[in-house]
Amino acid sequence: MQSIATQITFVLLFVLVLCFVWVLRRTAIPTPLEKLATGAYKLRNRLFVLALLSGCVITGFTLMPWPHDAQATQVTRHIDIKARQWAWELSDQTARVGEVIEFRVSSEDVNHGFALYDEQQHMVAQIQAMPGFVNKVRHRFTAPGVYKVLCLEYCGVAHHGMVADIQVLPAP
Repeated sequence: MQSIATQITFVLLFVLVLCFVWVLRRTAIPTPLEKLATGAYKLRNRLFVLALLSGCVITGFTLMPWPHDAQATQVTRHIDIKARQWAWELSDQTARVGEVIEFRVSSEDVNHGFALYDEQQHMVAQIQAMPGFVNKVRHRFTAPGVYKVLCLEYCGVAHHGMVADIQVLPAP
């Protein structure tokens, strides 16, 4: 039954496309006034294409690697983190100043927001923890202390208690 509905949908879609093509063909015959307006619109069309290309170039340059990302390319260690209602499971809870840690974050149940806070409660890294995916975020620790891992995505009644600690030790 499903395949018949799919076939009917494709046939009707094809008929609709043919109707659009027919209407476009009928309206494509220019009138004398349209011929006059065509010259006036050429400049506008060229400016539009120029603006579109400029936007693509600017977007492309802004998506290039950021300087801080280039510094964090040499991963020192990996810490695997699994989120579940209402706890974090970390493969390691210690790090050293200067280490670049790649956090590999996943979830066992619902979406969670992995956020890493320093001792002044400033967020230093964050990424989404989603079931069925492993998302990665890198962070270079620059100061020793106890960093908090908090959940940014409301995940249920005990969401507020979803906290873990990472102890960052001074460099050797």
